[in-house]
Amino acid sequence: MNQPSAPFSLPLMYEADYEILEEGEAETAAELQKTLMNISETTFKHSGHATRSVHAKSHGLLLADIEILPNLPPTLAQGMFAKPCTLPLVMRFSTVPGDILDDSVSTPRGLAIKIVGVDGERLEGSEGAITQDFVLVNGPAFLTPGAKKFLASLRLLASTTDKVPNLKKAFSAVLQGAEKALEAVGGGSPSIKAMGGHPETNLLGETYFSQAPILYGPYMAKVCVAPVSRELLQLKDSPVDLTNRPNGLRDAVIEFFSNQYAVWELRVQLCTNLETMPIEDASVVWPEEQSPYITVARITAKPQEAWSDKRSALVDDGMSFSPWHGITAHRPIGSIMRVRKMAYEMSARFRIERNQGQAVEPTSLDNLAK
Repeated sequence: MNQPSAPFSLPLMYEADYEILEEGEAETAAELQKTLMNISETTFKHSGHATRSVHAKSHGLLLADIEILPNLPPTLAQGMFAKPCTLPLVMRFSTVPGDILDDSVSTPRGLAIKIVGVDGERLEGSEGAITQDFVLVNGPAFLTPGAKKFLASLRLLASTTDKVPNLKKAFSAVLQGAEKALEAVGGGSPSIKAMGGHPETNLLGETYFSQAPILYGPYMAKVCVAPVSRELLQLKDSPVDLTNRPNGLRDAVIEFFSNQYAVWELRVQLCTNLETMPIEDASVVWPEEQSPYITVARITAKPQEAWSDKRSALVDDGMSFSPWHGITAHRPIGSIMRVRKMAYEMSARFRIERNQGQAVEPTSLDNLAK
């Protein structure tokens, strides 16, 4: 294998033998589906409405446009970013749990993006669609290195689903205190944040990461979406008072977009060294001093009604988001991504069947603008 190690070296070309199946990966994937199904069945039994197994609660549902930048160098002008254009997209901001919790149970934040109008050879299971999804979380690395440990952490999350919500609020407050203490001395714990210790801050000020890699044409990359407009940058680490406000995060998003624009950059980090930027260990932060994130597109959202029952029905119930919705030029890679494929498909089927809806990838987002 070619292993360039100098900073800012050329990106590595993908080779199939860079992906190595975990021992028992098929069994892990099956158990992952079963665990996610248990979460969905538990919440459906209690609420009568089927929601996502994870990231069930949405806090913002935005209609926006993505502008692919012109004059990108050949290494970056790949896949859907090969030619400059502007396409519509929907952004879904969420938090991790599979049950609908009071926002004071503060957990990591997610951002799912669905872009409509993307041409190219399609991934298996995504044939006939014209969408490209990116599924992101507000941290540069995944909680676990691979699929097997991901399953173990998910089982722990599943064991708490729909159990003693008031106790979860109290426990979250304790964890937030512990996280603040760690951050005060320059530390921080992804595990504490995942369990409910995430700071109570505005989710619009966050940068969101793919955490696990995807193909980027012939190369390999991670993706992030970072706020760049002044109004968004001012919200970084900005506290949100969630006292007696079970939907306080959503309220903050609605308030912001009632009269303000927002601009983010979609950035790409190309893999240049498999030793420091592994494909099969998603818990490793790829060093930016070796390969920085580079802007390839700009996302703009105008003032709008950022969440409504109607939008929730169209997006939360009517759409599914998966890194496997897209073109082959951006195929997900690594064990975390591989086991996600069937798990996301199962979760989407469960919601569609229980809610008696239809699973159709959109060809337009005009219905969100009405």
